Parts: sequence; structure tokens; C-alpha cells
Amino acid sequence: MTSQTTAEKPLREPQGAPAPAPAKGLRGHPWLTLFSVAIGVMMVALDGTIVAIANPAIQQDLNASLADVQWITNGYMLALAVSLITAGKLGDRFGHRQTFLIGVVGFAAASGAIGFSSSVALVIAFRVLQGLFGALLMPAALGLLRATFPAEKLNMAIGIWGMVIGASTAGGPILGGVLVEHVSWQSVFFINVPVGVIALLLGAVILKDHRAENAPRSFDIGGIVLLSQAMFCLIWALIKGAEWGWGDYKTLGFLGAAVALFVVFAFSQKNVREPLIPLAMFRSVPLSAGAVLMVLMAFAFMGGLFFVTFYLQNVHGLSPVDSGLHLLPLTGMMIVASPLAGAMITKFGPRVPLVGGMVCTAVAMFGMSQLEIGTSTLTMSIWFGLLGLGLAPVMVGATEVIVGNAPMELSGVAGGLQQAAMQVGGSLGTAVLGAVMASQVDSKLADNWTAAKLPPLTPEQLDAASSAVEVGVPPVDGNTPPEVAAQIAGVAHDTFVSGMSTAFMVAGIVAVVAAMVATLTKRGANAEAGAGAGHI
Repeated sequence: MTSQTTAEKPLREPQGAPAPAPAKGLRGHPWLTLFSVAIGVMMVALDGTIVAIANPAIQQDLNASLADVQWITNGYMLALAVSLITAGKLGDRFGHRQTFLIGVVGFAAASGAIGFSSSVALVIAFRVLQGLFGALLMPAALGLLRATFPAEKLNMAIGIWGMVIGASTAGGPILGGVLVEHVSWQSVFFINVPVGVIALLLGAVILKDHRAENAPRSFDIGGIVLLSQAMFCLIWALIKGAEWGWGDYKTLGFLGAAVALFVVFAFSQKNVREPLIPLAMFRSVPLSAGAVLMVLMAFAFMGGLFFVTFYLQNVHGLSPVDSGLHLLPLTGMMIVASPLAGAMITKFGPRVPLVGGMVCTAVAMFGMSQLEIGTSTLTMSIWFGLLGLGLAPVMVGATEVIVGNAPMELSGVAGGLQQAAMQVGGSLGTAVLGAVMASQVDSKLADNWTAAKLPPLTPEQLDAASSAVEVGVPPVDGNTPPEVAAQIAGVAHDTFVSGMSTAFMVAGIVAVVAAMVATLTKRGANAEAGAGAGHI
């Protein structure tokens, strides 16, 4: 090959890129661009958690099996995770404005189709489409912000962007509970249609396409296939590992296939003129550290939050709406702290805020490991609030480190990498901490049951009881006498809380490791090139 490959080129923008002229009118206005993309991003973030509240109603209305209901979530997660980096590349190639608007239209249309679906198979199929269109939308939003905002304002913009994602993720259970309880499960999906129309109209008027002069002109089809297969095998193994067993040949087979495919993908990228992910990107230690930090942060946050919802609903007996309200300190602190974190990172750089954020996250996780059955709302609120305070600078800073250390022509790929790291981290955290919980329950439930002098269980009954206790549900039926049911509930809740405590300790240790990784980060070397990119 006579011409130099993209992977061999230095990943820096041309020096002396002209500063952008101040935006006049609506088209390309930075803050209006942020408002426009935030509405679209809000839909995708909400759907990550809001649908969990609707699943029981969907199961009952459509006579779905438990496996069907799991696929409603897993299909969406798989499609999103597998497609994010490829979707980012599409934005780099064809323009982030077009990609974003297509994502908005497709996501809203798929949501409306789910609301009209009369079978669980159609719900699952349209959830997969939701994930694919959501993957188009998320990296494109980051690419638009990177190209529109000047360097000194980019962190503040990413801070507000992260605030929208955090608030939407944490607020999903509240909104979902209200809609399912007072309207219908279909309304959880129908609500995306008017939101999508608003995002489309605003985007058509406000968003301006920005492309680097050396934007990619071709596609690495082989790389797309290999990376998609590798991501599928990884996420599928994490999703099914708890069901199959972590030592089962199917789990190990998918994990082994994922590793092999990632290795083949890496070698393939060296011989492609315009690779999907130029490996030279990862020569940047801060960018690589930012990606690892995103995985570890999502591991601790999403894995921990998974148990908090069961703790609030099944141990404290709260409704989904009340559970969401108890998480308001987390949501509120992220809303307040994210823009402030953006300002701090702009002034002092990302390293100190990122390290401090992960230290706060670790302290919150260790504090939450001390939660008990009778812990007060005030005590919970303190730890939830501290967790939100710790997560805010990490959401903002790690995003800036990844996107800012990538060249402008790869901003979409960098955005896809950031989102993919979150998806992998969240799946890994839920899987690993779920395994920790299962191990604790398996080792303690039988002894606790015997110590309470409850009727002995057969091995089959013990397995069924363990499955219920892993999510905080006492294994009782309608024929159990009230006094015995109360004893069983006490044993189940004690055992669950003990397992949750161990899971939070593991999450806290992961957060400490993340704080160490954060010391390797620094301000994006290519951030200055963002707003000075060529305008088309």
C-alpha cells in the first residue's frame, strides 16, 4: 500500500485552525444546539430505566413469559451496545446532524410502534429497532457538541449533557411508575412520540452540520462485522452468565469468542486504509484511561443501582413511584453538580475532579454497604446524595477526556466509544455484583433458615427460595400462616441485605481502582480543534 493508512497518521488537528465566527441566528447556535440534542438524548436515557417499571404490566397484558420480558430489555441493550461505535462512524462519514435526526425519527417511530403492538414478539422486535436508532442518536449528539462549542465552553456543555442523562436515567422509574399506574404501559412508549417530534423540529431548524476536512470517505465493512460480533458475544455472555452459570461452557464459550474476535478486529485495523477505530487513538494514555474509567464508573453505578431498587421496593415495601422519590437526592445532586463539574474541569483540568469524584463514589458505596433493613430515609439520602456528587464530575470529565483527546474527524467514533464503555461497564457491574449476591445468598440462606427454626426445605425448594431472596422477595405463598410468613420475610431480608452489603463493598473497591485510573487523565489534546472544524 503506497499511501499512509489512517491508523499510521498522527491523530492531531492541523495547527492554527481558524476560530469560528460567533453564531448568528438559530442555526448552529451552541446553547440552542445543546438544548436540541438534550431532548433527543433524554428519550434514549429514559428508556434505559423507564421500561423496567412497565415490564410486569406488559407480561400480564400480553401473556408473556419471563424470558420474553427479559428480552424486552436485553434486545434493546444488545442492539444499543453492538451498534454504538459503528453509528459514531456513520456520523463522522455523513455528518452528525443527519445521523442525529435519523436517530430521533427512528427512535420515536419505533416507540410508537411498540405502543400499538399486540404481541410480545412485536414489542421485542421494535425494542431492538429502538436500540439501533438510539445508537445513531447518542454519539451524534456528542459530535455536534464537540463541533459547535468553543473549547472554553465545551466542558460546561458536556456537564449539562451529562446532567440530562443522569437525571433521565434516575427519573425513569418515577415517570414510569406514574404512567403505568395512572395511564397504561403503552403510554411509557407513546410519550416518546411527541418528544421525538419536538426534537426533530428543533433539530431541523437549529442543528448545523460540521465536518472535519479529513473526515472518513469509506467504510471498514469487515471491521464493522468483527466488532459487532465481538460486542454481541461479550454483552450476551454478561447477560446470560447468571442464568447459565459463570463456569458453564456456554458462558465461557461466548467470552472466549469475544476475546478472539476483539483480537482479530485489532489486527484487521492495521491493514485498512480507513479503519473503523484507528488503533493510534489508544496511543493516547488519557483517552485509554478515560475509556477504562467509564467502564469502572458504570460498573459501580449501574451495578449498585440495580440492587438499590430491589432494596427500596422489596425490603422497605415502597411502590415504584416512592422508590423513585427516594432516589431524588441522587438525581438532584447530579443535576446540580454536573454543570459545576464542567466549570471546574474547564478551570482546573479533569484530573483532580475525576479523582475526587471517584473517591466520593467509593465513600458512598462503602456507606451504602452499611444499609440495614431499618435504615432511615435520611441516612439513605445522605449516601445517595454523595453518590450523585461523585458521579457528576466523572460523567462530565471522562466524556471530555475521551472525546477531547480524539481528533475532530473521529469525534463520532469517540462518542460511540464513550457510550459503549458505559454499556459494557453497566452490564459487567450488574453481572458481577449479581454473581456476588447469588454467592452470598447460596452460602447464608440455608443457615439463616435453620437458625430461625423454620420448616426444612428440599434442595429444589431451597433453589427456588434463593432465587426469590436474591431480589429481596420473601419466598412465601398465600397458604403460609402470618407468623411464619413474618419469620420468612425476616430471614429473606436479612440474607438479601447481607449480600447487598458485600456487593456494595466490591463496588466501592472498583471505585477506588477507578480513582487510581483517573490520575492518568488530562485535558483533551485536540479539544481546541472542535469549534474550529470545517463547516459544511
